[in-house]
Amino acid sequence: MDVVSDAIRAVQIGRPSSNRVRVGGSWCTRLAPYDGAGFHVVLTGGCRLLTEDGGTVVLGPGDAVLLPHGAGHVLADVDADPAQTRHAVPFEAWAEGRVPRVQRPGPGEVELLCGKYRLDRSRVHPLLAELPQVIHLPNRVGSHPELRAAIDLLGRELDERRPGACIALPSLLDLLLVYMIRARLDEGASGAWPAVLADPVTSAALRALHTDPAAPWTNERLAEEVGVSRPTLARRFSALVGRPPMAYLTWWRLTLAAELLRGTTDPLGGVARRVGYGTPYALSHAFQREFGVTPGRYRALSAPAAAAATEGPVAAAAAAGAAGGARPSA
Repeated sequence: MDVVSDAIRAVQIGRPSSNRVRVGGSWCTRLAPYDGAGFHVVLTGGCRLLTEDGGTVVLGPGDAVLLPHGAGHVLADVDADPAQTRHAVPFEAWAEGRVPRVQRPGPGEVELLCGKYRLDRSRVHPLLAELPQVIHLPNRVGSHPELRAAIDLLGRELDERRPGACIALPSLLDLLLVYMIRARLDEGASGAWPAVLADPVTSAALRALHTDPAAPWTNERLAEEVGVSRPTLARRFSALVGRPPMAYLTWWRLTLAAELLRGTTDPLGGVARRVGYGTPYALSHAFQREFGVTPGRYRALSAPAAAAATEGPVAAAAAAGAAGGARPSA
């Protein structure tokens, strides 16, 4: 596995949910802060996204925007009066057409794909933690071909309502998240982790640790795997990642253990072996020191949230495709 894939997989709970919305005229809707990541893709037309700190992002056809920390925000038509945003209606009611709107001549109909990824915020990988509140990925010719292809496939899947949508739509939404984060990294984004992934020594060490986290790694073995001296590895890894290689490995093993406890019914001994601990006791001791609860208690506390995240999002995504999305009434 690679670091980006692992960083997403370790914190994602359940499947993504989405709403396809077509609207015209004057409109304004507010999305509350969310314990996960939110996204919007403009399929046709244009709109504005207004952040809680007063920022504005103008979105055009084919544009995508990711809110990796679930920040609250407002979506509105391109000609919206800033004062209007104070009266923005909740997104859920707006998307389902349960609130009246004022219709007026406008630039045309806007079609949006809006969605959420639920994330476990307790173990967010630093690669994701340093992402900005809003990532705008405009639709430019020749830029991010994988992201553009995923958006096109999503639009086509929603339009044609083809058999197999229950599988295709959530899978495409997962791809969309990967491609949006990849596009952000490809654009030379600021922050520590673009530099980490660009450094051949550190990236090779991370790739080795993520490929086989249960291996009996030592600093000497990892340095040999990467092809540098132990001091060189320690110096470059610690400077870029912010912690020594074995400290990062311990953190990552416990993060994987938390993921397995949330997402599987494997006994503690099996979880311990999969993440590189020789005995359930050794894992339990390290886990409690890191999380403040025993693995069993963590699993029990995580079960309701995991079940809630699994029930419904697939059906919701499929329904968006089958119904052609919500069309708010005028």
